[in-house]
Amino acid sequence: MRTYLDFEKPIADLEARLEETKKLAQTSNVDVSEAVAILEQSIDKLRHEIFQNLTRWQRVQLSRHPDRPYTLDYISLMCDQFIELHGDRTVRDDPAMVGGFCELGDQTVMIIGQQKGRNTKQRQYRNFGMPNPEGYRKALRLMKLAEKFNKPIITLIDTPGAYPGLEAEERGQGEAIARNLKEMFMLTVPVICIVIGEGASGGALGIAIGDKVFMLENTWYSVISPENCSTILWRSWNFKEQAAEAMKLTARDMKLNKLVDEIVEEPLGGAHNDHQEMANHLKDVILNALAELNAIDPQERINQRIEKFCDMGVVIE
Repeated sequence: MRTYLDFEKPIADLEARLEETKKLAQTSNVDVSEAVAILEQSIDKLRHEIFQNLTRWQRVQLSRHPDRPYTLDYISLMCDQFIELHGDRTVRDDPAMVGGFCELGDQTVMIIGQQKGRNTKQRQYRNFGMPNPEGYRKALRLMKLAEKFNKPIITLIDTPGAYPGLEAEERGQGEAIARNLKEMFMLTVPVICIVIGEGASGGALGIAIGDKVFMLENTWYSVISPENCSTILWRSWNFKEQAAEAMKLTARDMKLNKLVDEIVEEPLGGAHNDHQEMANHLKDVILNALAELNAIDPQERINQRIEKFCDMGVVIE
């Protein structure tokens, strides 16, 4: 069963009528081809109208859509011969952070990303996509392994934030993320980072220092979620829509402020509408970026990476 968001209700109503019409054709000899064609055109037109005028909060909702492809979905659809690697060699394996070597096109890459769950059991196992310190240490271990074998690194970002529990802080959550930031600046191999869903706070930034940073069309990237921002400013979650507008957290906003390099278009209706089409397009974007980055001298890549992030923001003395 497909899940519809609140602003998609008009589309859901038309698609329900379309399904009923098709069932009528199966149970009787009535020719409904003309009615089906009209309904399909109406659905397509309505979908265009709705998705061309999305608010920032609606894009946040799309980034969290339960049918949206997650990291392991993209790996399955884009990559061949994926070998998942586990553990940080210090505490344990963190299921909220996955990664390993795979074949992407004609080259081997290290792909790392946060992973959410589809049902209650999976969400608990993946900790709702919120990594612990060992998740970030595992990610760094895999990045260093990729550097050792001179393989490019791809990171897929989709997290509501690093896990904020007491035990995570006891094991050094802040230090683990900070170390990743420092080490990723100095990686000698190409690094491409893509926000595929939620990009919240340091939990996202912990695997997001790269030569190229991309965002899918219906994603967000910010230091805080609209709900938490609303809670701080208005002492209530009821102003999350206003908070999202004020925060300017969408891919378009990030590109306008020169915080990301490129927006990756999604299929009409969102990435959840066609996983394969989305994966194919993302794969092309990654391969094109790798071809560009592979032609640059490693030290020059590092210099450009540092300069890229140092140029963000404004400092007034």
